[in-house]
Amino acid sequence: MDAIDLLLRRRSAKTLAEPGPDDGALELLLQSAARAPDHGRLRPWRFIIIRAAARARFGDLLAAQLRRARPASSPEALERERLKAFRAPMIIAVAAVKDPHSTVPMAEQMLSAGAAAENILLAARALGFNGMWKTGGAAYDEEVKRALGLEPADALVAFLYLGTEPAGTDEPALRQDWRERVSNWSG
Repeated sequence: MDAIDLLLRRRSAKTLAEPGPDDGALELLLQSAARAPDHGRLRPWRFIIIRAAARARFGDLLAAQLRRARPASSPEALERERLKAFRAPMIIAVAAVKDPHSTVPMAEQMLSAGAAAENILLAARALGFNGMWKTGGAAYDEEVKRALGLEPADALVAFLYLGTEPAGTDEPALRQDWRERVSNWSG
């Protein structure tokens, strides 16, 4: 798949299953992520791989976050939140780890981590996988960040769910015409 075709066909998956990326594919995904634009060469991105049995513990983190945010959540709502960890065989949490000595604004470090996340999604697609980018309340929760080994100043920018789409679901997403989002500035 050439680069333009890859970009034009990129879309989020609705359903993902086994197989997920193996160790060799994961290495390529992370090498691709490390090619993201990076002001100041800070390499602010961190990648936390969640797979196999760790998904159950991640599901517990998601449910606990929902319970903190909405104490009146029903047991069914908590279970739905817990099961989000099983949307795909692999999850990569992508974070921007703040460099306290850098003059590069945190917003730019977060953008770099976001670009790294997009590189992972594109590389996954090129390797025959697909993914979905999720955040939700857990991405902004201090307890979740701490459990994933991050500091309060760090930012979770994405939970990337990666796996294989069922056959017959490879339809390009319909997008609003990009021309409606373009203007020419003449000063």
